[in-house]
Amino acid sequence: MNIKVLVMDVDGTLTDGKIYMGNDGEIFKVFDIKDGCGIHDILIPMGIIPMILTGRSSKTVENRCKELKITHLYQNVKDKKKKLEELIAELDCQYSNVAYIGDDINDLACMEQVKAAGGVIGCPYDAVEQVRTIADFTSRKKGGDGAVREFIEYLLRR
Repeated sequence: MNIKVLVMDVDGTLTDGKIYMGNDGEIFKVFDIKDGCGIHDILIPMGIIPMILTGRSSKTVENRCKELKITHLYQNVKDKKKKLEELIAELDCQYSNVAYIGDDINDLACMEQVKAAGGVIGCPYDAVEQVRTIADFTSRKKGGDGAVREFIEYLLRR
């Protein structure tokens, strides 16, 4: 397998995309344990770098990344395509070495770039139509319900 990096969106991909807000304004996110196991126990031992690119900023995501040993966390990213370009250069790899999973139009520019170069695109079952159209793999699971784990297993079978 020539995949060296798995780029993941958070809201709607690693989570169900809902924002749970408490009385004090604290935001909660719900993660699937199977996604975490796939990242921590399968992906990382295979030498594939898990990377998170998200447009929002959350201490909860930071804590989850620490728990899973994800060291490439980029939050509050307004231009995901530009940031991914910078990271590809830093990691000295090509877009063809990238797998990308996301669910909404803010992921499309990256997905198109990765796909054009021969990388692999995945999405949850409930991704928007534009994303499902470009995806090489559409999970049978919704975002936050094990879609990332299914994508990891798909990558391993390729």
